[in-house]
Amino acid sequence: MALYYALFATFIVSLISFIGIFTLAFKPKLLKKILLWLVALSAGALIGGAFLHLIPEAVNELGADVVAFPIIIGFSLFFLLERFLHWHHCHEGHCDVHIFTYMSLVGDAVHNFIDGLLIMGSFLINTHLGIVTTLAVIAHEIPQELGDFGVLIYGGFSRTKALTYNFLTACTAILGALFGYLLSTVSQTFIPWLLPVAAGGFLYIGASDLIPELHKEPDTKKAFLSFVFFGVGILSMWAIKLFFEH
Repeated sequence: MALYYALFATFIVSLISFIGIFTLAFKPKLLKKILLWLVALSAGALIGGAFLHLIPEAVNELGADVVAFPIIIGFSLFFLLERFLHWHHCHEGHCDVHIFTYMSLVGDAVHNFIDGLLIMGSFLINTHLGIVTTLAVIAHEIPQELGDFGVLIYGGFSRTKALTYNFLTACTAILGALFGYLLSTVSQTFIPWLLPVAAGGFLYIGASDLIPELHKEPDTKKAFLSFVFFGVGILSMWAIKLFFEH
């Protein structure tokens, strides 16, 4: 059943790539406000998922004395992915935007593949962890896909082409899930190690990628509201934990 659950979960995650089309229906000012709330909610969900679900389960599976190193590996892995594959900034005013869009797609494909691998690994541990990991990935994917769609449009893609390419790169999550399942048929020993790696990745995205975006908001009231949404993200993960414990 874990295979079917994970494939369904990664398919849902892939469909989120179509959310970018909604950016065209919002005025830039309103879209910026919505994105800020989504980023705050996503940061809370990722950090809450790591500390309340993935790390405790990893301690149960592997022991408290060994989980720190794979958490650091996960943190470092996502740092490398972001640094070398996803965000390719222009320097000194020279930038081929068209090349940038394709490099962004490559980065997204690799990132989504790893997300699928982590989702499958979580479902292979238990359904509860699979659901939590999927929700955390979805929370992160929504604001990311909104931004990615804008990058592709800016790079010269038509709306149809941007949506199609975004969806194809998102589908690599399904390939990641299948790859994780194939590995599990060879050996189950690596599965528990995916939990702290995923936790490290979630902590990196939440603390190094999303929270700094929240600090860019100069308005005190809006900043406080974003903190509220951050808290809602954490509380949602706590509520899920209470639900599954009963």
